[in-house]
Order: sequence, then C-alpha cells, then structure tokens
Amino acid sequence: MKIIDALELKIPPPLLMLFFATAMYMLDILLPNNSQTSFHTAFAIALLIFGVSFALSGIYSFRQVKTTAHPSKPERASSLVTSGVYKITRNPMYLGLFCVLMAWAIILGNVYTFIVPFIFAFYISRFQIMPEERALEGIFGDAFTAYKQKVRRWI
Repeated sequence: MKIIDALELKIPPPLLMLFFATAMYMLDILLPNNSQTSFHTAFAIALLIFGVSFALSGIYSFRQVKTTAHPSKPERASSLVTSGVYKITRNPMYLGLFCVLMAWAIILGNVYTFIVPFIFAFYISRFQIMPEERALEGIFGDAFTAYKQKVRRWI
C-alpha cells in the first residue's frame, strides 16, 4: 500500500493528461478502428474549447482569491473557493482535462481510445483529488464538509 500511496500528489495533472493522450495515440496506432466524420470533428473541437475554458475558469477563480492552484501542495490553500464554476463541480480543472481527453478520443475516431479518459479520471480521483480533499478538510473543516455535500466531485 505504501508504494501506491507514494503516487499521491506526485505527477502534475497536465503532465498526466499528456501521458494519457500519448497512450491514446499509441492505442490508436496499435488497434486501428477509425470511424470519424466531420460531425465528430466539430463536436470534438467544441468539447476541447469547453474543456480548456472550464479548466482555465477554475484557475481564474483561484487567482481571484489569491489561493494556490499548485496540484502538489493543497495544504497551501488559503481560501475555500465555492463560487463560479466551483458551484457546478469541485474539480473544474480536472473535469476540463477529462473533456480534453474525450475530445482527443473523438478526434482519433477510435472506439478503443474512449476507455483512456475514464482511466485518467480514476487515477486523478484516487491519487490527486482524494489527497487534496483530505488536505482541504484539515484546513477548512466543516466548511469543506458542507461544500462537499452540496457540490459533486465531478459533475
């Protein structure tokens, strides 16, 4: 269990997303199954724009209250952000990265690549979000607990 716990908060989520995107590309090469149409491309671009915008709005909300957005140092949080996109999801930055990976799967047009964003979501939940939530509960106590009861982890 120590080895698994050692992965907590270690890999920056954007780097992790690039790793998973590369894995999707390799999967597409190894198991070709292309079924893309122009509708798929348009939808993928819309999802990509949404994902990037959603993630950036999460960062913007953190910057407005001058708290850390550093994914490896949740204990440095100075404010509990519950406004803006944080009324919709507790993790808009990670949801945005998930949407980017889904857009990439659509662009690749390979049915096999669609599993990878869900593996990313599982990994982020276990090794990034859960440790962050423990840190935030330690810092903000009942305020964070109440927020968790109102707003879902993902959507």
